Order: sequence, then C-alpha cells, then structure tokens
Amino acid sequence: MIQLVPVIALILLASGLAIAYVIGGAAVLTFIATDRTRFLAVLPQQIFSRIDVFALMAMPLFILAGEIMNRGGVTRVLINLAMAMVGRIRGGLGHVNIMTSVFFAGISGSAVADSAALSNTLVPAMRERGYSLPYASAITAASSIIGPIVPPSIILIFYGAIMSTSVTALFIAGIMPGLVLAAALFAANAFFAWRDSHPRLERADIPPLPRTLANALPALSIPAIILGGIVFGLMTPTEAAAVAVIAAVGASAFYTRIGLAELSEALKRTAMLSGAIFMLIAAVAALGHLAALERIPEAIAAQVNAMGLGPAQYMFLMMAIFIIAGMVLDTAVALFLLVPLLAPVAILQGADPVHLGIVICFNLCIGLISPPLGGCLLMVSAVTGVNYWTLARAIMPFFILQIGVLALLVMMPEISLWLPRQLGFIGG
Repeated sequence: MIQLVPVIALILLASGLAIAYVIGGAAVLTFIATDRTRFLAVLPQQIFSRIDVFALMAMPLFILAGEIMNRGGVTRVLINLAMAMVGRIRGGLGHVNIMTSVFFAGISGSAVADSAALSNTLVPAMRERGYSLPYASAITAASSIIGPIVPPSIILIFYGAIMSTSVTALFIAGIMPGLVLAAALFAANAFFAWRDSHPRLERADIPPLPRTLANALPALSIPAIILGGIVFGLMTPTEAAAVAVIAAVGASAFYTRIGLAELSEALKRTAMLSGAIFMLIAAVAALGHLAALERIPEAIAAQVNAMGLGPAQYMFLMMAIFIIAGMVLDTAVALFLLVPLLAPVAILQGADPVHLGIVICFNLCIGLISPPLGGCLLMVSAVTGVNYWTLARAIMPFFILQIGVLALLVMMPEISLWLPRQLGFIGG
C-alpha cells in the first residue's frame, strides 16, 4: 500500500497544501484507501512518542536565541570583527563573508537566516568595491551552510532525536567539519581573488583589532557559553540553549537596548517556526507508522544485502540519495522522511551514528545551495535581486567544492569523531 503515498501526495501538493499536511494527509488517506483504518488508533501514540523527546526542547530555545541576536545589532559587530581579522588579504571582503558565517554559526545555527543577514549587509559592500553581484551572492549563499554544521545546530538536534543519538556528541563532532568547510571556502575565495584581481580593503576601512575584539566579546560569549558548558559537562544542550537565550538578551541590550517590541517579535517568530516543525514531525510520524507496518526498513536492508553493497558503497549510495532529496525537499522534510528508513541499515553495517549524523546533515545542507529549490539560493536571490539561475550558475564551483568536502568526511570519519572521542563523549 506504500505505493499509494506518492500518488496521493502529488494530488494534495497540486492543491496548494503545506508540505506537512501533504505528508500527513497522504499517509492517513492511504490507511483509509487500503482499509487499514484500525491501525490509525495508535497513531496519536506514535505522534507523541516522536515529539516527547528531551533533545527537542533545545530546538525552540536555540531558535529564540538566534532571533534575539538577529534583532539585537550583533550582525554589524561580527562583520567588523571579521574585517579586522582578514580584511587586509586580497579578496578581503570574500574572506570576511566566510569568517562572519563562522561567527554566525555559533549563534543562530540557521543557514537561511545567516544568508539573509549577510545578503543585506555584505553583498552591497562587496558590490561597491568591485565584486560582481553573482559572485558576491554566490559566496554568501555557499558560506551560509557552515551555520547548521557548527554548534548549535537545529538539524543536528533533529537527527539526535530521530536516531536517539547524543546531541552533545553531535555538537562537538560538528566543529571540525565546519572548520574544514570554512578552510575550503577560504582557499576557493583566495583562488578567485587571484584569478579575478579582487581588491583588498583599504587600511582606513579596517577597524582596529583590539578595540573591535573587545566590543565583540558580548556576542562571542554566546557560542563560548554553549560550547564551554557542553564540553566541560556543566550543561546539557537543552540547558545551554536556555542560558544562551539569557545571554542573547544581555548581548542585544548591550548593543542596541533591545526593547519589549523586539522581544515580542522574536517570541512570535519562534512560536511560528517551532509550531511548523512540530507539525512536520507529526506528519512524518504518520508516514513512519505506515512504513513500519509495511516493513520498509527491513526491505531496504534485504535489498542492500542482495546487491552485495559493503559499508562504503552503501554510504556513498545513501549520500547520492540525500543529495538528490536535498535538491527538491526542505532540509527538515528530507531528514525526517529518509533518516529513519536509510540510516539504520548503515549503522547495522558498522557506521558510527555520530559520524553518520554529521555526513547526512552536511549532505542535506548542501541542498540549500542546490537548484531547483535551494532555500539559501532563493533567499539570497530575493534579497540581492540577482537572477536565480544566474546565481545557480555562479555557485556551481562552490557546490562542487562542498561535494568534495562531503566525500572527504565520508572517507575519513576521524575528522568528525576525533574531537568527541578525545573529550570522552564517544568510545574509542
């Protein structure tokens, strides 16, 4: 009966329904169409078991901290710090773009939010100094996906909840891959700066490092609180998220004297985003219940064995599936739909759940800069006014580079696992 799901889903999608209603409605209507309505009696239990996960409590708190920081004047402070650190290098504003994304990664954990913020600030500045609009927009979109890899990361929280994997271990495992991606982007920007003679920033445009660093300390304290508390065992990720909200309010008040109106808007936005995510989880729970009845994971495992795929071959096949899914599906949708079906087979073949989580989430983040529906591409195109397909062509070198980084992470698990192993969060 599982074959009915895509047919019904396409019909519902054509009607203009939101994706959560499409997924949930297709699953429920398939139960009805195949005369299995008796199994719907346990669906509420399935839904609440998916939502009643302690790790998910951190999700709305990290979203709220990011919303407060985005409204609290932190963007300009972090950009100034990045300019003071790397602005003197040829192609300086491209390096500033990447460095700012690294700083943002420790605050918001949202690629789309980071791309929107930098599109409003750095892209116009790059245009004024002679960069082409497609290149400035492309590097902004490409560097924004550092955000969901470096902690705090909403997508890693989702994976931890789905696979019952330590969110703390996932957070720490994301640090090195995020830095490897940043280093690759720095190298690519340096090459393009040399090839196309991108300008350096003038000395007068670069703020003094000591004063700029001192001014940025309240903003930088938030990722320090999150990582320090988690690494030293002082806080769980959920507790760190709550402390991060308090620190975000303090930092924003320091920079802009954030008021009740801004806090109210941040709370409303957080409620909307969290509600949409929980609706999606409920819808996927219905589909997961259907897949369990049809024994889909077991069928996939049997097919993998029949094809004679070893752990490495299956991992690369899974990465190809996730890349294709990321091109057409929202990151959270692809994660909730595919991970319960495909990830258990990889773990049975010996994959480490933490390493698997990093490469899957990294893979899906690449989908954010992949046509035809890349979320960061759409956001940057809308904010900067560059033609979508022009931007899609301009980002191809960065897309290929990130596929290369993904392959490196798949082949070298220690890049992800070394740090959490050294800190004792996973076994040797």
